[in-house]
Amino acid sequence: MSGGAVALAGRRRRSLASQRRWALYGSYAALFVFVVMFLVPPFYTVMTSLKSSAEISAEKGSPWIAHHPTLENFIYLINYPNFRAFFCNTVEVTVLVVAVTMLISVLAAFSLARMGFWGSQTLATGVFLTYLIPASLLFIPLFQIIGALGLINSVWCLVLIYPTLSVPFCTWIMIGYFGSIPKELDEAALIDGAGYLQMLLRIFIPVALPGIIAATIFAFTVSWGQFLYPMAYLYTTNQMVLTVGIISDLIRGDVFQWGKIMAACVLAAAPPVLIHAFLMDYYIAGLTAGATKG
Repeated sequence: MSGGAVALAGRRRRSLASQRRWALYGSYAALFVFVVMFLVPPFYTVMTSLKSSAEISAEKGSPWIAHHPTLENFIYLINYPNFRAFFCNTVEVTVLVVAVTMLISVLAAFSLARMGFWGSQTLATGVFLTYLIPASLLFIPLFQIIGALGLINSVWCLVLIYPTLSVPFCTWIMIGYFGSIPKELDEAALIDGAGYLQMLLRIFIPVALPGIIAATIFAFTVSWGQFLYPMAYLYTTNQMVLTVGIISDLIRGDVFQWGKIMAACVLAAAPPVLIHAFLMDYYIAGLTAGATKG
């Protein structure tokens, strides 16, 4: 190779290295902006929850730091009967909605992806399209349905409504996972005399566990953090969930109890954060295990 060719190759390598370096710098800069935008509000919430009402009213010093940290807001909420009722109602609704959603989604996805009846593909697309309809367009007709059933101002109306939000998307996720499983497993199971229910329980659910966990995360997020429907359908304290109860009970007229409101937000956000962290680790482990199965 001539000297000119060697020099040209060296310049190309330096140019590629420079491009990679600048791309890395740009990625870190974008990541830094992203982290600041999404972590500043939770940080401010936590700091405010640790301040007393006197410190918040005084407005002295930096608003980003709790100069005299206190847990009095958390202690007040833990001992406050209304907040405990909000929390219990939210847990009850979430557990029931997740259970109903996963039962319906797994069965629907299995039948649409693997049983192959006429119109299954069209029906699968239709199921996903229903998820695209905004909730703001549905809560008025749903209000009439819930009213006809006599469930207005009852947490049971949320158990009935939330699956309409979570089932379509969860079913779509599960269809993708079930559809990716080799058809040879179906044929081998049928040859061995297994029925469709046995195939679902012994083959598809274990193999598609990452998809089931992803769908569970989505159903949990929808049922725990939904605001519009509880705001429209619930109006007494004993039936409210956290998203509505916090703003309805801790904001009285034009008086905002900011310390207690922020502490309530921290307590309400703690279960989703912890459960998401656990399920995401399990989700990644499931993907790794699934990639190494023979």
